[in-house]
Amino acid sequence: MTPSPSLATPRQKAAAVLYLLAFMACIPAANWMIGNVGTVCPPPYGPCLVPVWPWGPKGMPLMAPSGVLMIGLALVLRDMVQRRLGRAAGLTAIVAGALLSGAIAPPPLVYASAAAFLLSELADFAVYTPLQDRGLVLAVLASSVVGLIADSILFLWLAFGSLDFLAGQILGKLWMVLATLPFIHWIRKRELSRLAA
Repeated sequence: MTPSPSLATPRQKAAAVLYLLAFMACIPAANWMIGNVGTVCPPPYGPCLVPVWPWGPKGMPLMAPSGVLMIGLALVLRDMVQRRLGRAAGLTAIVAGALLSGAIAPPPLVYASAAAFLLSELADFAVYTPLQDRGLVLAVLASSVVGLIADSILFLWLAFGSLDFLAGQILGKLWMVLATLPFIHWIRKRELSRLAA
């Protein structure tokens, strides 16, 4: 069962605010990384690339634009914002995130960044909302996978007119989602122990 935002303890409310702030921080971090952090950074706006798997085409590592790491994390954090603060806060965070994404993206990436962020987070919201009461880890995983695929396809197509980095985009975001699942499982165990007490 989803915890009610109105019945949350002060500690849970503080955690919810931290999730929201971390979610909002992922957006500028992703946009900054795509132009500044990577093992390869073509000028002027990149995309800067990072390896996400040791094997890829032509015997080279599978690469992805570096912002994928933060976007994968943003998908999970948005789910946690909704879990702690409710659906309205989750939707408000999505709209605010899309506006922030468009406002701080490098000029050629403004439209692609904002549109991909908005679509992927809404797709994540649509999947997470009905699943969250069945199992938090399942809901976060399923919704994040849908969101990261939507984000990857739309961003690459709008920003670069190509899906060349699609496999790397999906895998890079998936690594971040998978890395958070033990934490999500721990959160769920704490919720259940509080309900039992």
